[in-house]
Amino acid sequence: MCLAIPGQVVEVTDADKRLARVNVAGVTRVVSIGLLDTDDGSPGADAGDWVLIHVGFAISRVDEAEALATLDLLERMGTEYEEEMDEIRGSAIQ
Repeated sequence: MCLAIPGQVVEVTDADKRLARVNVAGVTRVVSIGLLDTDDGSPGADAGDWVLIHVGFAISRVDEAEALATLDLLERMGTEYEEEMDEIRGSAIQ
């Protein structure tokens, strides 16, 4: 099962490549935030923002309350959530 999991942007690590370090339920990974950029080229995410992560890409911004509620729901899913977190722990964008 592939889930989109909320994470909080810790820092933009490469502005040109649109990569950011994101904390996903205690696991820090570098993900692409380029899909969130606006049509005029403005960054769509910055440090402190909450985003949904799917296969190494931030696919949307969410507010903190929604992110925390989603994390709570996912944690209660049990096995599927743990499998997804194992995938995140084993993944990395270089």
